[in-house]
Amino acid sequence: PLELFLVDGSLYPRPGKFYLLNRQVDPTTGTFKAAALFANPDNLLRPGQYGKVRATMSVDKGALLVPQRAVTEIQGKYLLAVVGADNKVDVRPVTVGERIGSDWIISKGLQPGETVVAEGTQKVRTGLTVTPRPFVPEAPAAGTPAAPADKPAPQPADKPAAASKG
Repeated sequence: PLELFLVDGSLYPRPGKFYLLNRQVDPTTGTFKAAALFANPDNLLRPGQYGKVRATMSVDKGALLVPQRAVTEIQGKYLLAVVGADNKVDVRPVTVGERIGSDWIISKGLQPGETVVAEGTQKVRTGLTVTPRPFVPEAPAAGTPAAPADKPAPQPADKPAAASKG
């Protein structure tokens, strides 16, 4: 199904469908031509009107997403460290699917509700006991604000200021 967003950002109330899709990509713009059909019984759509179309290409209900950093690739095979109920690690082969942002769909080798190792994957091995913790992203490091162009940058308190020779 296709969704049509009008110039004002509102969603057109009726779904559309593909009518024509040209497989030839314009090498100068990286685009291709497509045509869609939207029912227009209330004459809301006018000739020459612009909008944006969003197409849902596929829906994978029940897909298991894991962070890409949790997946290790060795010689074309993908491995995932899974933590069992006894907190022991099991490094197992998995089949990866589509990448969505910084996550991967795992299509085989992982069950819903299983815990995966996302940090320190290079240190774990099968049989290792771990203490699982939820992942918390680090806050950005606080830096010293930049000095105005007409003033010198402040010196750190534990370093003496440089003396000038006259």
